[in-house]
Amino acid sequence: MNERIGSSRRGFLSGIGAAAMSPAIGLAGGEIGSRPLAEDLAAEIDFRHAPADRQTAFCFPDDVHKSLVGELGELRLGHPGAGKGGIRDFAQVARFSTLGMEPDVVVEQRIEAPGIPIVHTVLDRPQARMEITTFATREPGEGRVDNVLIEIRPTRRGSVEAIPTVTLRTAGAIQGRATAGECVVSTADHPGRVLLVADAPGSLQGDLLQLRHGTATTSAPIRHILRFPCEGQDAQALLAGLRDPGRLLEAARRTWRKWEPFAGEVGWRLPTRYDEFLVACARNILQARESRGGRLTFQVGPTVYRGLWVVDGHFLLEAARYLGHDREAQQGLESTWSRQEADGGIFAGGGRDHWKDTGIALFSLVRQAELAQEFGYFREMQPNVLRAVGFLKTLRDRAASGTSINGRYGLLPPGMGDGGLGGIRNEFTNTLWGLAGLKATLGAAASQGLSGFDEARSFFEELQAAFLAAARKEMIHHPGGFSFLPMVAKDDPAWKETDAWHRPRPQSGQWALSHAIFPGLLFDPNDPIVQGHIRLMQEVTREDVPIETGWLPHGGLWTYNAAFVAEAYLWAGLADRARSTFHGFLNHATPTWCWREEQPLTGSLVAGYVGDMPHNWASAECVRYLRHMLALEDGATLRLLAGIGEPELALGATLEVRRSPTRFGRVDVIVEPDGPREGCRIRFRRDAGPDPDRVVLPRKIGRLRFASSRGAVLREDGDRVLVEPRAREWEATWKG
Repeated sequence: MNERIGSSRRGFLSGIGAAAMSPAIGLAGGEIGSRPLAEDLAAEIDFRHAPADRQTAFCFPDDVHKSLVGELGELRLGHPGAGKGGIRDFAQVARFSTLGMEPDVVVEQRIEAPGIPIVHTVLDRPQARMEITTFATREPGEGRVDNVLIEIRPTRRGSVEAIPTVTLRTAGAIQGRATAGECVVSTADHPGRVLLVADAPGSLQGDLLQLRHGTATTSAPIRHILRFPCEGQDAQALLAGLRDPGRLLEAARRTWRKWEPFAGEVGWRLPTRYDEFLVACARNILQARESRGGRLTFQVGPTVYRGLWVVDGHFLLEAARYLGHDREAQQGLESTWSRQEADGGIFAGGGRDHWKDTGIALFSLVRQAELAQEFGYFREMQPNVLRAVGFLKTLRDRAASGTSINGRYGLLPPGMGDGGLGGIRNEFTNTLWGLAGLKATLGAAASQGLSGFDEARSFFEELQAAFLAAARKEMIHHPGGFSFLPMVAKDDPAWKETDAWHRPRPQSGQWALSHAIFPGLLFDPNDPIVQGHIRLMQEVTREDVPIETGWLPHGGLWTYNAAFVAEAYLWAGLADRARSTFHGFLNHATPTWCWREEQPLTGSLVAGYVGDMPHNWASAECVRYLRHMLALEDGATLRLLAGIGEPELALGATLEVRRSPTRFGRVDVIVEPDGPREGCRIRFRRDAGPDPDRVVLPRKIGRLRFASSRGAVLREDGDRVLVEPRAREWEATWKG
């Protein structure tokens, strides 16, 4: 198919020993362990926990018309965007059905291929089956149009009579007019504003459009096309397309067949299920993207998160680089930094108490320079960088002069924690991301020989020491026999709520700690904070993922938070745990390969749905994990095949990334298995770039052991194989 300072990772919190304990806070219990892994990815990843409330994008890449299909095949159009409505507040919804008494039952919903978002929804009635096919077109002379084909066939006898219907929900009254061959529905107050045209006469009763009666047989189904103009086109512009719907459908297919998920020099090849997700996630990300202020902006989603969020954006930009979209990623980075204010702070969708956004923007600036192997923009932005650092320092100093717990500790001031921590409170997520951004910035400045960062280094060291001291005091003992660091201070009044239902979950806000672990690289793997986080995430695992980590504190889960945790597991060397958690994440996607931000646990009677869909931080996390399981940057160490084991080798399929960007230059990593017990060959190539301090491989991959190498010196070192760091091209084999 066609990571920051110094030469190695160091754990600045490794001095924390036995933490001061406070009375235990109860957690949702759970077994530590995971379900046995299936050898067949199709059996292991089967969408078993897909959300019931779902929507799929079918618009084009960078399309301003973010059209969606709901779980019943209904069109969901014209969401007002971020901050302007809830997840169901669409300007127009069109649902397709027939007259009759029985409800429609969804048989399936699919898209034609991961890279072809033509959506097919099949609905059953006792007597008939309706297939709804939805696709976008942008034909010459027509402009952008959403198209819906409906097809009705009998299920129980030779023929069935049916009256197809369209229920339209829109603001204001609507009106219809029909001719012998078609009908047009428009708004009543502006008759020229067409909502849809159909290829059959119909009658409008309130919001219900009834199309012409018909008789369907198996060989001659009832067929209709309905067209929804997206650019204010008049009816005349769309009527010609009614006469040849097959041509329109094939035009949509041709457009998507020309689309490539990867750009530039980058190439990927993965086993089928992984490959399907990779391609679909690339498409999801580009469908949500659009031009804002002359720059391409990687947006989180098409509705309530249609906009720029700095933290989501960091991971979207990294994923974009992994997919080869270098120029667009640079534009996205510039979009982030265009939000910097005069005092140096950077704010976007997270709000003005999301202090972490400034630290994350620093982190993104460094990461993008590393992946581009070009620090010109970082050098150019040095005044902005120092203003951002100064902003964070001013926040810390202001807090220190106040009475807050954060201020007394010497941390960034109370702020918005996010991930289930709402409101302004004494929390640690902002400080963690501030530290990660500062560490990355200082590492980059040192590598580039830049002066002027002495004050930034002193601030980092002071904030680091303050956090270390605070962490010693804030660790909490869990009944399971471990201690962990909550993300909100122990004496926050919320912990003392009379009704336990309203207390924060201990796992709330832990997303930021996952990130501080990886990719922030603030801790040593054996640090008590890391070990406590891992144990806590295992303790709250259900449906193979950590639950109640976000805005659904009871009976719900934040889907892609599982991917953050899987990455932390992968970095910590827990490959099997990482894999099962990643697969759990994939199993909470829909069969159209996309995720809702948060959803209920299966069988939950207390949780609802939160956020956008497709949520493309989730898409980005999928791309990132797939790259990191093959090539993971751990400070100055390049770790290869950290996520590859027997389940992957058993598939007998090649896994590879080519020309994938890293801080050490572009790399090729190719794994060619002969089976889980026979052997495999690893081929590696690295282009020009800084040499890593170490290149590390596992000595054992499943049942296979390192056997031989060619082109470089590889030597066994305990459970690892160390590769000569300067070697740029080599092969190695593992044998059963």
